[in-house]
Amino acid sequence: MTNQHLSRELANFATNLTAADIPSDVMNRAEDLLVDWFGSAIAGKGSRPVETITQFAQSMGGFNSGNPGSAEILISRTSSSPFLAALANAAASHVAEQDDVHNGSVFHPATVVFPAALATAQTIGASGEDLLVAAIAGYEVGIRVGEFLGRSHYKTFHTTGTAGTLAAAAAVGHLLKLNPTQMLHAFGSAGTQSAGLWEFLRDAADSKQLHTAHAASTGLMSAYLAHAGFTGAEHILEGKQGLAAGMSSDADPSKLTDRLGSRWAIAETSFKYHASCRHTHPAADALLQVMLAHNLKPGDIAKVETLVHQGAIDVLGPVTDPATVHQSKFSMGTVLALIAHYQFAGLQEFDRHFHDEAICAFRDRITMVLDPEVDRAYPQRWIGKVKVYLHDGAVLEGRVDEPKGDPGNTLSRAEITDKAMRLAAFSNGATPDEMTKAIEHLWNIRKQAKIGLLIS
Repeated sequence: MTNQHLSRELANFATNLTAADIPSDVMNRAEDLLVDWFGSAIAGKGSRPVETITQFAQSMGGFNSGNPGSAEILISRTSSSPFLAALANAAASHVAEQDDVHNGSVFHPATVVFPAALATAQTIGASGEDLLVAAIAGYEVGIRVGEFLGRSHYKTFHTTGTAGTLAAAAAVGHLLKLNPTQMLHAFGSAGTQSAGLWEFLRDAADSKQLHTAHAASTGLMSAYLAHAGFTGAEHILEGKQGLAAGMSSDADPSKLTDRLGSRWAIAETSFKYHASCRHTHPAADALLQVMLAHNLKPGDIAKVETLVHQGAIDVLGPVTDPATVHQSKFSMGTVLALIAHYQFAGLQEFDRHFHDEAICAFRDRITMVLDPEVDRAYPQRWIGKVKVYLHDGAVLEGRVDEPKGDPGNTLSRAEITDKAMRLAAFSNGATPDEMTKAIEHLWNIRKQAKIGLLIS
């Protein structure tokens, strides 16, 4: 047994992190992830769930008071309080299913960290470097909390909604210059409000956007409250009635402080190439590999068997006949059908074709089978394996060890920029000229003495 106070160690790290502690390639990675997140946030414009949450935020924001706030709501080009801007921007950046993901924690850090950090930075006049260091603190905390909570947690809980509250609290707490005890209290308040259940997938409900909106704004609130002297549970993660006790059966406390300050978990984060749940990406890339190698057409294929980890079955299994574009992004069959027909499962492909007769027919010929090798490797590695059965009786096998976007198969800055431009064009959330200027500003964020508006 150990007397280590792991929550406090994590709080100390988030408090004391400085730019000088962070390797230059890690700072560069934070810039990459910021630009990638920005594209996803702009892509949320026009989405009904996102617009509903944003309208709520605006109605609560005191716009008739003459002092609406200085934090930017990206899709509406308005300003509000940091709490409400974080709420709206976090909802917006998670709907296109193109925001980043950390494999080992099965956690989407950007969509909760950057909305909270940006809103706070704009409000207090922080520098670009301040924003990046705070975001790195948020990534490092949130990823470790996700890893700590384990696979059993993810089976029922949406880790981005739960670990995300602490990630946002860490980022905002760093910007507010909380001391270690205050940061620990912020974690306690954030953790007691952690929430997000996968049940929404069965009904094509809007909850996924609410999860990120709640996590980002709750984490921000927790940090501001701690700054004002509000206290929270000091063992919220590992305590007898803390997060692990209530939400996990395989929690590993050692994950909370794993190589803090030497292992940079943010550098392990993956970009999402396809506009779908990350659990579909390995099989999608493996199917595309087989089709290109053998010059196959969709009509050549009788069925496809995807060899997957249990997490994919847990999340994707309930979606058999998707009713909406968003729900279809959690359908393994729909994603592979789009890959087979268009070689890409992007926003346009989902929006225009997810319910096409040919796509639905192909979708229904896709199955998921638990594969021991793939399951053992998960979540540290997301291996893609498929068996493609042809009408002529042949069986072809495909395998991808690092899906497109993983650290070993990452996106270049040109590809990140192109992706952000495509996301904005799809939603009409910004003109090409506006996006070009905003992205150039973000690539040079470290030079900014004070973060102003990004696009408004």
